[in-house]
Amino acid sequence: MSTSAKVETSEINPHPDIKPNWEREKCVKWWNPSRQLIKSIRNYQKWQNNKNPISSLIRAYFVINYRFWTVVTGADIPLNCQIGGGLHLPHPTGVVIHPSAIIGVNCTIFQQVTIVASVKVGNNVLIGTGAKILKNTTIGDDAKIGANAVVRNCIVPPKATAVGIPARIIPHSQEESLTD
Repeated sequence: MSTSAKVETSEINPHPDIKPNWEREKCVKWWNPSRQLIKSIRNYQKWQNNKNPISSLIRAYFVINYRFWTVVTGADIPLNCQIGGGLHLPHPTGVVIHPSAIIGVNCTIFQQVTIVASVKVGNNVLIGTGAKILKNTTIGDDAKIGANAVVRNCIVPPKATAVGIPARIIPHSQEESLTD
C-alpha cells in the first residue's frame, strides 16, 4: 500500500495508535471481487490529487476498473468515500455507503448494509448482514451491529452491540453476562 493512501486513512482514524491491517485488503488471487473493488478505490484516491498530466489517464483507468468491480460486486461504494484501512467486505453485494459517511479502520461490513450521510463508524466495528445505519449516528470502536438492525439518531458506545428494529443498545458488560 502506498504512503499517500496511508496518510489519507490516518486523517480518518482519530486513534493513530490503531494501525490498519492491510492484509485484510490484499488481493491474494485475481478473482476476489470485494478486495479488487477496494483496491480500485484506493488506487483512484492515491492519484486523485496528483496534478501530473499523465495522472488523468491513470485515474481514468482506475475509474473503469472501479466500475467493472462495482458491477461484479453489486456494491455502491463511491470513489470519494472516506474509508479507513483494513476494510473487510466478505460479501459486498448490496453494500451502499454514502460519500460523506466515515468508516474507521479494520471494519467488517457484510452484505446488504446501508450507511447514509453523517454517519461515523469507529474502528474494528462489525456490521451484520442487512443492517441500516441512518441519520446522525456514531458507532464507537469495537462495537457490533446485529443483522437487519436499524440504527438511527443514536450513539452506539464502544464495545456495545446494537440489535433490533429500531436498534436497542446492549452494553458490553451486559453481553458478557449473557454468554456466561
